[in-house]
Amino acid sequence: MQGDLSVRGAESWHFEEPMGSGQSLGLPAGTGPHQVACTDVMVGLKQKSCFFRLYYPCLPHEITEQPLWIPHYQYCRGLAEYLNLNSKWWTALLSMAYGSCKVPVSWNGPFKPTCSKYPLIIFSHGLGAFRTLYSSVCMEMASRGFLVVAVEHRDRSASATYFYKADSLGGDCPKAPLEEEWLAFQKVQAGQKEFHLRKSQVHQRANECVRALSLMRDVNSGKAVTNILQTGFELSELKNSVDLDKVAVMGHSFGGATALLTLIKDDLFKCAVALDAWMFPVRDDLYCKMRKPVLFINTESFQTVTSVTKMKRLSARNNQTKIITILGSVHQSQTDFTFLVGAILSKVFETRGTIDPYVGLEITNRASLAFLQKHLDLKEEFHQWSDLLEGIGIHVIPDAPFLQSSL
Repeated sequence: MQGDLSVRGAESWHFEEPMGSGQSLGLPAGTGPHQVACTDVMVGLKQKSCFFRLYYPCLPHEITEQPLWIPHYQYCRGLAEYLNLNSKWWTALLSMAYGSCKVPVSWNGPFKPTCSKYPLIIFSHGLGAFRTLYSSVCMEMASRGFLVVAVEHRDRSASATYFYKADSLGGDCPKAPLEEEWLAFQKVQAGQKEFHLRKSQVHQRANECVRALSLMRDVNSGKAVTNILQTGFELSELKNSVDLDKVAVMGHSFGGATALLTLIKDDLFKCAVALDAWMFPVRDDLYCKMRKPVLFINTESFQTVTSVTKMKRLSARNNQTKIITILGSVHQSQTDFTFLVGAILSKVFETRGTIDPYVGLEITNRASLAFLQKHLDLKEEFHQWSDLLEGIGIHVIPDAPFLQSSL
């Protein structure tokens, strides 16, 4: 697969295997000073509605409810079909395995006001993913004092997503039950050139990231915004809490390519963090327009010479653009799957490399935080990890190992 996903083992199977750190299967909570909460937001109707999971710092409280990691049975069907598995059996198995898996944050917890404002990250998921599958990274960023908007894309690159039909409301105020319409993943058809499909999708994805930023700008200004999901969390609580001078975009694989294009589309984005970016959809004529700094955090096994050469074209244009590789990692090491599949299944679905998953996540997060501090001008202590940006440290190197002797 050019894309991003595999399947994970599950708590409901009681299938646990020790990791190198002594941790058992499960998503790691954020390690920063803030307790984290999240809510789901959908604003608008049809496919152009804005849909995301928002992670945010919350007031200390006893957590009484945690959100589901896979929030709907239809996502299990989408994952099975995306992975070309027997839909009937694997949908049921995935649902049985993950249906009760929770994300270790507070669902709709009380927002933590601040005398300053929170910097903002817009996060773009990879091919075949959806808004919840990078919870481990998003939780960590929120625990460090960021608002994180994890977009669910409607370009049919998600394994599944949904919207509400316009004629299901009958008015501006949705009081009647809403009718969902689901979008399945779009596969490349016989005779179709993949580049043409992905080029169209990456532009829609970037536009959706810009739309999410625009929505957060409205929320910050105090404009009335209706969340038709009616989760119980009031977006009005975020008024005057979003620092629109400190906005970054982040994404994994196809989401990494999306992050690059998003930088071009809206000047409010100051920088990008691209996790194992899939550079295939990025057209050559776009490179001259990408002038803002990017941090490429690559895994050891996914990238190609062609892909990294494209990254190096960007770093040659901007000496603040950095490329590092985490040794012993695989493409899924930057997703939640690496924490939720035991050693046996991880060999089948390549969800875990030789590096301890918690160590890999720590490197990814610390390098990202150091980069964001520098380019968003944050008053934090994240600069203590700045050596990682030069590829200095255990399990990390600059550039890519296979390019060191050839470029």
